[in-house]
Parts: sequence; C-alpha cells; structure tokens
Amino acid sequence: MKLERYLRLLGVQLKASGLLALQYRADFLAEGLTSLAWTFTALAPLFVVFGERPSLEGWSFHESLLVVGWFTLLQGVLEGAISPSLTGVVEHIRKGTLDFVLLKPADAQFLVSTQRFLPWRAMNVLSGVGLFIYAFVSLGRWPSLPGLLAALVLLGTSVLLLYSLWILVVSAAFFVVKVDNLTYLFTSIFDAARWPSSVFRGALAMVFTFIIPLALMTTFPALAMLGRLPWTWLAGSVAGSVVFAWVARRVWLLSIGHYTSASS
Repeated sequence: MKLERYLRLLGVQLKASGLLALQYRADFLAEGLTSLAWTFTALAPLFVVFGERPSLEGWSFHESLLVVGWFTLLQGVLEGAISPSLTGVVEHIRKGTLDFVLLKPADAQFLVSTQRFLPWRAMNVLSGVGLFIYAFVSLGRWPSLPGLLAALVLLGTSVLLLYSLWILVVSAAFFVVKVDNLTYLFTSIFDAARWPSSVFRGALAMVFTFIIPLALMTTFPALAMLGRLPWTWLAGSVAGSVVFAWVARRVWLLSIGHYTSASS
C-alpha cells in the first residue's frame, strides 16, 4: 500500500537521523542540555510580568504556564522535525541539486520534509510536558478527559499549521534568491506564541488568529486543557489547519513548476 510505503520511508529517515546524532554522543548530550536551558529562558518574561500583577488578561501565572508549555513543545517539533529538513530545500534550489529529489520515485514534498531530524530537540517536548504537570499540580486539579482529547486534536492541527506555514516560507525560495530573512522573521514571530492570545489587540489579534494563527497553536490547546475552549473554536481550528495545508500543497506544486534545474 502507498501509505505503508511512505511510513516505511519515514522510519528509514528517522533511523538515519538518530544514528547520525548518536555518532557523537557528547554533542548529542550537550545539544539536549542546551535545548533544556533555552526552554527556561521562555519562562523569564512570565516571572517579570507576573511579579508585578496577579493576572494578565484573565490568565493567572500557572494558567499562562500551559501556554508556555505548548510553545515549548511546538518549538521542539519545529526545530527538531520541520525546520531542519525544509531549510535544506533552499540549498538544493540554490545549487540546482533538487533534481536528485524530483527524480526519486516518491512525492518530492514528502522527501524534502523528512530528510533530516534533530532528535535532541525532543528535550523541548519533554520540557513542555513537565510544564503541563507542574501547572496543573499548582492549580490543584487535572484536565478533564474531553479537555485532553481536544488538546490532542489541537496538537495535530498545530503541527499541521506549523508545517504548512513553513512550506509556504520555503516555497518562496523558488522565486527569490534568499529567504533567510523570511525564516528568521517567522521564527521571531513565533516567539509571540508564548503569550496568551488575549494580550494582543486590534490588528495584531487578527493577524495572530487568522493570518499567522499563533492563537490556534498555543492558546487554544491551553484553553482546551482548562476546559474553557468552545467546541466551535475547536471545529474552526481543525477546518483552518486543513485549509492551510491545502493552500501550502497548492503553492508547493506551483513553486515546483517554476524550478530551474542545474541541467537547464
């Protein structure tokens, strides 16, 4: 079956990335500890803000920790699974070596999306889970089963949104020489996802909900875990992520049509 074939290919890519990372065990450990240290830097702004006030736009300190937890978890997914593979596409386009990918008997988007993983970034995922546990222990309660299920659904939509946005950014490399500034800009904008979406007003609120949907990635899952997310918002998040994925796929196919190989 086609799905089974692609799952097998994904397994091969994951195994290769893991073996490559374990070739230098000291570096693997050091990178993991560095990722863990960077996680705690995301908490510094919260300590500053909540040191002056008990709540921020209806969010307490421990409730805001849930948002930071989702930000940390998704940052691990972005920097460990999405970004390493797709940034390599830019070099392929510059050097004209994307031909070697396009000639393989598999979907080019799948191949470029799974060519490299950074396993040590899993520390960010574990740190995010740790923040969830600490936040709920401090709140003195645990999320309900429906809340957890909704959060798991939103985890899938969040990863799909991150991936789709990154595909859109990388697709720009087919039309412009350098997209480094775009990738840096996207990474910088994503840092805003560590804050509850209610702190943003006016145009920023619209941008971070519908154009670059940071609210759907971190605030909505946190609300789901707290049992405060309307089901209409959950349905809208799922529909929105599917639309983003469809648009990203169309843009990718259009961009491939503009690719000029090294032999042209």
